[in-house]
Amino acid sequence: MRELVLAQSARFAALDPLLPEPAEPPEGEWLTATLPDGHRVAGVLYRARHAPGSPASLWAATASWELTPLLGDTGGAGMAALLGALRRRLDRERVGQDSACAVTWPSRDAEVTSVLLNHGLVPLNALGVRSRPPPALAGAGHPEVVIRPARAADEEEVAALRMAELQYSALVGPNTVRADAAQVLAAEVRAQLRRGDPAWLAESAGLAVGLVGCGWGSPDGEQRIRLRPGRWGQLRTLSVLPAARGAGIGRALTAVAHDALRAGGAGGTFLFYSPANPLSSVFWHRQGYRPLWTFWEVRPASALR
Repeated sequence: MRELVLAQSARFAALDPLLPEPAEPPEGEWLTATLPDGHRVAGVLYRARHAPGSPASLWAATASWELTPLLGDTGGAGMAALLGALRRRLDRERVGQDSACAVTWPSRDAEVTSVLLNHGLVPLNALGVRSRPPPALAGAGHPEVVIRPARAADEEEVAALRMAELQYSALVGPNTVRADAAQVLAAEVRAQLRRGDPAWLAESAGLAVGLVGCGWGSPDGEQRIRLRPGRWGQLRTLSVLPAARGAGIGRALTAVAHDALRAGGAGGTFLFYSPANPLSSVFWHRQGYRPLWTFWEVRPASALR
């Protein structure tokens, strides 16, 4: 397995200089496959369950089979063989409708992209990175709104903006508006505001029309395996009400968040967005972000080809 890790590391480094050194494979069930030329590939399969009422239940299937491939330098052929082994493994499971198969892979690996599509997976999410500000955009000045820090007393307005974001994202991405979504979001917002997580509201005529929330990457979390070492800021939420879009409010909120993260020592920032979202996929690229990792899924898991 060590040879696969080293060969895959070299391939990733050639694909994208921002990819980190590979982390140790996660714990889970090992899958292996043999290519026609005799090369062997492997992967670790982890079954994740997201309990009802948890924040993760709003953006993930209840049961998810998450595959971490170790393909060495076999590229698309290796991914095809490993996905075939996963398909055979799933045949031994009772797979429900609220389920998914998931694979995370470098966004710039076009060769493997075609294989993932052929097996029924779709790019539902991406981790985008911004290492330096883009050139100034024409008309990117602050609109005529008041932007101020969100406070504990703003819980209702913040939760409403989060709900609006969820409802739109569920149309074009991996999110799900479950029956308890409003309660789950309200509890999460309450906890974040009490912790003092950085967030700002945009107000127009005294009404909250936009929200941005941010924080810091955790060396023990996603940052450890997806990003190069350093101090990374994270944009967690951006929401602008439909009637207020197109006036530059999103750009103004994002600029405030970027300034705060940079002042806190961030060498770069990252976020998650849906490539299928016709608003965010364009917006974030114009703010200087580009995809580093793509999160591929097929739902339900039984639809994997």
